[in-house]
Amino acid sequence: MTDAIETKQLRKVFGDYAAVKGLTLQVKQGEVFGFLGPNGAGKTTSMKMLLGLIAPTSGEASLLGQPIGNRDAMRHVGFLPEHFRFQEWLTADEFLLLHGQLLGMQKDDLRLRRDELLERVGLTPFRRKQLRTYSKGMLQRVGLAQALLNRPALVFLDEPTSGLDPVGRRLVRDVIREVRAQGTAVFLNSHLLSEIEVTCDRVAFIQHGEVVRVLELASLSSDQTSVTIRVANLAAESLSGLSQWGREVQRDGEFVHLIVASDAALPEVTRYLVSQNAEVYSITPNRMSLEDIFIETVGKDGGL
Repeated sequence: MTDAIETKQLRKVFGDYAAVKGLTLQVKQGEVFGFLGPNGAGKTTSMKMLLGLIAPTSGEASLLGQPIGNRDAMRHVGFLPEHFRFQEWLTADEFLLLHGQLLGMQKDDLRLRRDELLERVGLTPFRRKQLRTYSKGMLQRVGLAQALLNRPALVFLDEPTSGLDPVGRRLVRDVIREVRAQGTAVFLNSHLLSEIEVTCDRVAFIQHGEVVRVLELASLSSDQTSVTIRVANLAAESLSGLSQWGREVQRDGEFVHLIVASDAALPEVTRYLVSQNAEVYSITPNRMSLEDIFIETVGKDGGL
């Protein structure tokens, strides 16, 4: 099966500045793929190259098996930009009809699809109101409808829950899951890591225009467990011995912190400490959140 997105050493240079140094990634059909990185990491430039809005300096990339910019492939791609500027003098009905016509959709199919999507995003009661009267959240929802109008095989969503209340964010999550179930690949860029964590199948961490890590979110519950141990009588050499089960071993008074590969290591850690004549009062595992892994991967100063 052809990947929805594939890039190999995709690079974009502006003058002496390399905004994207060498992006290599694959996005499978029918998966929700998160794109994460600190400000200035090259996320926006990467998306613009994939969408054919700017030309890469070097490297290769394809969408739906075709080179980026291919018109036949782009007919099957949807896009909701972060900073959209919709025609505010149009009603929601007129706005979706216009974009459907630009996509070359048949008249009857377009009207049925428009009605279906307006209902799905909760805007049917406001369909004949001009977009200038819409709130930011309502504009976000009509933009989502626009991105899905042509039943895309691949959709790019750039900050799709920006400006939405919790009900709106839940709606967007549900819509993403629905299109995923239909086989659509979703390329999702968001500052809200909690949304990424509950929505995506995989995420890529990008820094300096390069992918530094790809994570399967299904493994998050068992992978990367942060452990806090309350212990007394622990010798320095015994403390360093904990590194055979974990990393980032740190001592803070009577507490020891480390990161283990999974909870399965904890019984061995306990037996080891007891064999070293340490007095173990408690061992508390804490599943690492996506935010924890983000900070660990890109650094504490790599804020979103």
